[in-house]
Amino acid sequence: MQLTFGELTLSWDVEKEPGLADTGDLDSDLSVLLQAVGEAARSQNTTVALFIDELQYVQERELGALIAALHRMAQFQLPITLIGAGLPQLVARVGSAKTYAERLFTFPEIGPLSDAAAAIAVQAPAERLGVLYERDALREIIQRTQFYPYFLQEWGKCCWDCAERSPITLAEVETASAEAVAELDASFFRVRFDRLSPSEKQYLQAMAKLGGGPHRSGQIAQALGKSVRAVAPTRAKLIKKGVVYSPSHGDTVFTAPLFDEYLRRVMPIPTP
Repeated sequence: MQLTFGELTLSWDVEKEPGLADTGDLDSDLSVLLQAVGEAARSQNTTVALFIDELQYVQERELGALIAALHRMAQFQLPITLIGAGLPQLVARVGSAKTYAERLFTFPEIGPLSDAAAAIAVQAPAERLGVLYERDALREIIQRTQFYPYFLQEWGKCCWDCAERSPITLAEVETASAEAVAELDASFFRVRFDRLSPSEKQYLQAMAKLGGGPHRSGQIAQALGKSVRAVAPTRAKLIKKGVVYSPSHGDTVFTAPLFDEYLRRVMPIPTP
């Protein structure tokens, strides 16, 4: 081992301390580590659950090692499991990492909330504090957010800050909507937009011009004045970055609602 401070270099030899899961082989080490954790959990008559969000961003090698380790835990019948969340392309990425993954996991799809669930998500927290929404005000929030859970939270927060008394009115929701959109533009959407290349932004602008989607790859390519093959690499990069996904072969749609509206604000679509 060496340490350098300016012109001074110190070096010394240290014997490797043998231990658990330290071979340097990720597949082997992760399996051994989880096996030790699972055996400890079983000895205590309990269960260990791993919760991983944004799982689609895990590199294929690491994802494959995780799947292989969990497969081994299932074979040993150890009480350790994974609860992961990710964008729709996660299913394909998991299958690409390990072909047997489709037999190891279930993939429940969580989409927009139902009308009733969206109403409860907005109303219930306020009601617990003695605040109600007018019916038209509640309907306006649900329509603007398109039943998207995170957007419901943002609108609820902004409505709470804007309202002066109960019940919260439609006029107050309209005022709060401007604040909610501004906050999403400055954070949620901007984070995704700023990491895009110029060609990726142009691709999304073409999608926004077509509307909310989904859109056929040929439609988007035509709007860009290019061939499907020419824009396919750009589409693939956008899927990898989690901005769009493919609900079915040849279709493309934004991963979050209202992104097309944001693009029209920051990249005005030129009129013919």
